[in-house]
Amino acid sequence: MEAGGSREREARNYLEKHQIMELLKYLTSVLLFIRPEKPREYLIAILEKLRIAKATGVAFPFFMDHSNITAMFDMMDSSKKGTISFVQYKEALKTLGLCPADEVLKDDGHAITLDKFKSEVKRMRPRALA
Repeated sequence: MEAGGSREREARNYLEKHQIMELLKYLTSVLLFIRPEKPREYLIAILEKLRIAKATGVAFPFFMDHSNITAMFDMMDSSKKGTISFVQYKEALKTLGLCPADEVLKDDGHAITLDKFKSEVKRMRPRALA
């Protein structure tokens, strides 16, 4: 019984070490958001850009631009108040692969505006899949 538990622990450690689950979540989110005509080719292109970025030391390519981030915020702000809740903000960062599930974000009690959302996405991008 221990051998199976050991193997499972090794697998989990491997996935965590290489941030595989974050990568898969990010790729899935990008696919669902952009919905490219040829998803396999699109994924191959993203992974190739990631490989080049890692090999050259260039920052990880972030595939959502200003309009995509604004659109995501607008979808969460269904009442058009100009703000989203902290819970929505945290889930969006997780969906984008910018915030690991175990990271603790502090809720300062203020609603999140579009400007704050954009600045946080921009701030967290460099460390995504570093």
